[in-house]
Formats: sequence, structure tokens, C-alpha cells
Amino acid sequence: MTLSPTVSSALPESLLASLQANSRSVALPQGIHAFEAGQPCKAFLLVTHGSVKVVQHADDGREIVLYRVQDGESCLLTTACLLSGEDYAVSAITECETRALALPADTFNTLLDTDKDFRHYVFRHYSARMSDFIRLVRELAFGNLDRRLRHCLLERAGNTGHISMTHQALADELGSTREVVSRRLKEYENLGWIRLHRGEIELLDTQGLGHTH
Repeated sequence: MTLSPTVSSALPESLLASLQANSRSVALPQGIHAFEAGQPCKAFLLVTHGSVKVVQHADDGREIVLYRVQDGESCLLTTACLLSGEDYAVSAITECETRALALPADTFNTLLDTDKDFRHYVFRHYSARMSDFIRLVRELAFGNLDRRLRHCLLERAGNTGHISMTHQALADELGSTREVVSRRLKEYENLGWIRLHRGEIELLDTQGLGHTH
């Protein structure tokens, strides 16, 4: 299996060889569940190409994006479930065609006990993703939606100046509602920071979006 430069540079050569020897390659089309809440965790997944969003669904049907798993990354909550033996409490959905290495749970536990490179990678990555997760919880609990929305727009647009996302998708990303996000976006449009199109947002003034109150 050909691995992306991101994956190859993230792992020691010996560990890559061990993972490839003990894993099976899986290909997942866009828009399907890699796993769902309530399912048992049967494998450690290392994404080699693509992107998977891990989401929590609220009782009212709303969805919040907890984090993404991309090239060279493993899933924080998959690792937690493997270590604890518990079922998934969240779901994961592919955002594009995605490929991954799937390491069976029993092999994961064996490597964790016997392979120091694998153990170091798992816990180093787990620690880093946990820090990101704690920042998200802090933002949701104490963060300002306006600041988070503007940051999200700038981050998602990158250097293109365009974002192909619906207002509902942005609301899911931020743990808010479509109505609230739409009102904020309309305010930004009135300020001349963005222009709204159907299913797309065009950034006109990144300096305005990036300013702090």
C-alpha cells in the first residue's frame, strides 16, 4: 500500500512496516459511517488518505463535530475504547474517499505490550489529541461564538478565499444552530467581510474577520 508523505514522515520506518504487516487496508467512500455510537470497537484505525469527522449527536438531532482524523492520524476515542473495552459513544463519518489501516484489537493490545515504538506513537498521539479535545470543550463552554465562527471561516477558507459549506454544516461544526449562524453570517455580509452564495461563502475582508473586539 502506498502511503502519503504525511503518514510516512509521522511514523518510524520499523513501525510502518509492523503496521502494514499486521493491518488490513480499508477503503471507505465519502459520506459513510466508519463507526457509530453503540458499536463495539474492533480495530485501531490509522488514516492514510482522506478525512473522517468524529461527531456527537444531541437528543434534538443536532450534530457537533468533535474533531477530524486525517493523514497520519488515529482516532482519540477509538484508542480510548480499545484501552477501556467500551463501545463507541460517538460516530465517525468520512468527508471524502478515505483509506486507512485497520489493526485488529487483539493485535493492537499485543503491539502495545511488546513494541515500544508503537506504544510511544499511540500515547504521544493520544496525548496530543486529548489536548485538542480539552480545548474544544473549553471553547464550547466558555468561548465566544462570534470569535469561533470567524476563526472557522478563516481556517476553512485557507488561501482560496472560498468555503463550500452550508450554514447548517457550519452550525454543526460549532455546536450551534443554523438560525444563529445564519444571522451572524448576514451581519458579516453587511459589514463587507463576506459574500453569501448558495452553499458557498466568499471571503472579502480577512482582516476584518480576523480582528478582535
